[in-house]
Amino acid sequence: MCVYSGSFNPIHNGHIALAEYLIDCRIVDEVWVVISPQNPLKPANELIDDTLRLKMAKMAFEGKSGIKVSDVEFYLPKPNYTIDTLNFLQSQYSKLNFCLLIGEDNIASFHKWKNSEEILQKYPVIVYPRHTVYNSRYNKSSYRNMRFIDAPIINISSTDIRNKIKQNLSISGLLPESVIDFIYQNRLYEA
Repeated sequence: MCVYSGSFNPIHNGHIALAEYLIDCRIVDEVWVVISPQNPLKPANELIDDTLRLKMAKMAFEGKSGIKVSDVEFYLPKPNYTIDTLNFLQSQYSKLNFCLLIGEDNIASFHKWKNSEEILQKYPVIVYPRHTVYNSRYNKSSYRNMRFIDAPIINISSTDIRNKIKQNLSISGLLPESVIDFIYQNRLYEA
């Protein structure tokens, strides 16, 4: 089971394509999209309510085989860290093997993550490409227990989507239509 944790603020077609890629290429059996209430390493100023992000993620992955949306981090003590989520899931589902999915842009700060060494010792880490600048900066062979996959790079970011909404620009094609409708109906991310 692959834990794909993030703020998903909002979820977009890049997130969806990556999760589907992992399933379609049989890299993992299942992807668990875990909505994070707050990333301890990121500011919370533009983060909308947890339940709204959860609802959008469920809409985005509705009917997608092998992909489960989880609110497990909503119920863990705060601040919550990736190692806590992984250890909790492993304790609850002891017959399953968990791994972690991260973007290649996270490698530079991975050593700052709480118990990063424990993560690497206990859980395989799947790394997907984010930006070409990261592809040449690191010696991938030096990261033990990390598997670098050749997933397509999709140039969509939640930050850009939020900025487009604030500027009243089109976000068509960046998110599923159901999520776009939900954002506009609830006036999310407006200035």
